[in-house]
Amino acid sequence: MKFVDEATIIVEAGKGGHGCLSFRREKYVPKGGPDGGDGGDGGSVFLEADESLNTLVDYRFQRKHKAQNGEPGSGRNCTGTKGEDLILPVPVGTTVVDMDTHEVLGDLTHAGQRLKVAQCGFHGLGNTRFKSSVNRAPRQTTKGSEGELRNLRLELKVLADVGLLGMPNAGKSTFIRSVSAARPKVADYPFTTLVPNLGVVSVQAHQSFVIADIPGLIEGAAEGAGLGIRFLKHLVRTRLLLHLVDVAPYDGSSPADAVRAIAHELEKFSETLASRPRWLVLNKVDMLAEEDRDAHCQAIVDELGWEGPVFRISALSGEGTKPLVQAVMRWIEEQAEEEAQNPEVAEREARRRRQMDDEARVRIEAERQARRAAREDDDDDDFDDDDYDVEVVYAPE
Repeated sequence: MKFVDEATIIVEAGKGGHGCLSFRREKYVPKGGPDGGDGGDGGSVFLEADESLNTLVDYRFQRKHKAQNGEPGSGRNCTGTKGEDLILPVPVGTTVVDMDTHEVLGDLTHAGQRLKVAQCGFHGLGNTRFKSSVNRAPRQTTKGSEGELRNLRLELKVLADVGLLGMPNAGKSTFIRSVSAARPKVADYPFTTLVPNLGVVSVQAHQSFVIADIPGLIEGAAEGAGLGIRFLKHLVRTRLLLHLVDVAPYDGSSPADAVRAIAHELEKFSETLASRPRWLVLNKVDMLAEEDRDAHCQAIVDELGWEGPVFRISALSGEGTKPLVQAVMRWIEEQAEEEAQNPEVAEREARRRRQMDDEARVRIEAERQARRAAREDDDDDDFDDDDYDVEVVYAPE
């Protein structure tokens, strides 16, 4: 199957049924009068968050969705049947954007939440509605109105409290396997992680948070190197970023340079996201000699001039992971308590998230246009946005 985090669809609500022009005609009932019924309303289109879904791939194969039309009215003052509403299931975390107005229609952030995206057409009136003392045989009716038609873009962003950043092979997937029940693929080559992974970290009873692992970044990702930067949008809902860095890279590169490269790509993607709280996590300390660990790790911190929290862990052995997740849990609880007590803080956080969404949307669209232009320069007639989806093949063990 494919992991698809963006899709464009056309939704159309049902038309309202027309009113009926009819007169009562029965034996022994002279001048029965008008008996034309109203039409039925059309069906509206709703999106509903479904926790059993984790991709928008179905909407790449079927892009147009139309609700049922209302039935016209009939004689004997019979009202037409209302059109059935169309309910489209989407993954939790889906944002809905009107492509024509660029308006964000809504954000489906919890299971069962519904959003009306196309208003139904209203019913027409039968001629019974127009009878009066001076118009006893009306021949006026009204037609049902058209249903709303919209071009929508669906954007899926995972819901997590904490996001992981780092170069490929920094140990992000190993870390999420170590602290949660998630089992992302781990291997000894770059870009093992091709899609975002979520894990629930249980610190103790009734204390847990969700952590998100995204594909690794490399220098030049903003220009399309590696897997690009589009997966960074999955971090805009997080409260805290953990920046994992390999303290003993196999190629002998500088860990400090790796941190600076990722920070630079983050700033190019979204300055607001780059200003998020970010903790430095020095991973793979078990690769260093015991007597050299402190000096080596401190040298990295000094070279960066890092002033935020720093943690030393080995994701493979689990060393140092428990103090890290406990500190994260405390930080999340403190932030949640502050927002609950101070509405201004909560509103400021909501504004930041909206700003990050806007910046991410603009940056990803710019990257898409740049890639499209590059393909056109190469005379590639088979360009399709689907080329940038990630194919995920599940093989039996």
